[in-house]
Amino acid sequence: MGERRARIGAGTAIVLVLVAAAAVCVLAGVLPAPDAAALGARTAPVLGFVVAITIVAELTRDAAVFDVVSQRLARWGRGRVVLLWLLVIALAVVSTVFLSLDTTAVIVTPVVVVLAQSIGVPPIPFALATVWLANTASLALPVSNLTNLLAARQIGDGPGAFLALSWAPTLVGVLVPVLILTLRHRATVFSTYATPPPRRPADPVLFWTATGVLLALMPALALLQEVWIPAALAAVALLAVFAVRRRRALRWKLVPWQAVALAAALFVLVETLHARGALDALTDSVIAGGSFGDLLRLAALGAVSSNAINNLPAYLVLEPVAGDPTALMALLIGVNLGPLITPWASLATLLWHHRITALGVEIRWSRFVLWGLVAAVPTVVLAVLALALAGG
Repeated sequence: MGERRARIGAGTAIVLVLVAAAAVCVLAGVLPAPDAAALGARTAPVLGFVVAITIVAELTRDAAVFDVVSQRLARWGRGRVVLLWLLVIALAVVSTVFLSLDTTAVIVTPVVVVLAQSIGVPPIPFALATVWLANTASLALPVSNLTNLLAARQIGDGPGAFLALSWAPTLVGVLVPVLILTLRHRATVFSTYATPPPRRPADPVLFWTATGVLLALMPALALLQEVWIPAALAAVALLAVFAVRRRRALRWKLVPWQAVALAAALFVLVETLHARGALDALTDSVIAGGSFGDLLRLAALGAVSSNAINNLPAYLVLEPVAGDPTALMALLIGVNLGPLITPWASLATLLWHHRITALGVEIRWSRFVLWGLVAAVPTVVLAVLALALAGG
């Protein structure tokens, strides 16, 4: 317990230091006021969406929606792990595409791990599937990843323009990691299990209300450009229902304060470096053309940078290099599909690891890094190839 508190305390301290540095940049004028105002106008809807979708995901989990879905998947699997495996893959992809990668890492992961444990199946393949797909399936729509939301307006008007470029590399991002995991864990995937008995939600009213809100929200996120609006409406609706049915579930921890503070601080610090020309030498040295080689070079740089310093600052640093929508999508391939190697490459991976260790599942980081490298390299290369061949 003491070690856990130390880790949490260290993470909080780092966030506080970054927030303080960002505040100094704004208050002292290191980041010029017009640049700060423009940054605020651009990022406020993004951060608002993160808060709203997190509240929706947490309350939906509290209403037992994910638990009931997982039990239904177990019954649909009919005792064959390979069918359950495909159903879990589908759940992770849908969750990532419509509710963001952090939802898959934080909420779907423990549901899937507990499901595997309850039917006597090794949980490692399922745990790895959720964290890999949380990253690699997050290229699909603007709402799937914070980096996508930052790039969406420059790629085109509305989710349709984004999807026109993202669909092919997203398909690669799903198929390649799943194929690698299936081959690596084929003894588990092609085994059998005893079907668990069905369970009913403790509060049917909360369950069906949350299910209805979620079903209404997902198409809205796929069709609307201002995604923070339907997400906020869904969050308010669920908060109102929980205030009546289960008030104790309404807690300040529903708001991801630390993640939002970290993202906001990184926005300000990287924008300050750009405004002061501190990153000009780096970005000027990168030539982003339209050939397959140029796109692959940009994606590879995004992937390497993400595994070195985290994918959000990596995107912010390299964004000015990507001068057109296709180049931006190549960069997103690198920073979304590439962060499978180091544990700090994406916040989703760190959140995922915290959840699985709390459930008694251990995975050595050396093993994680090795298999992440095996998956990341072909996934990024083939995704860029898919982008080029699809006419990007």
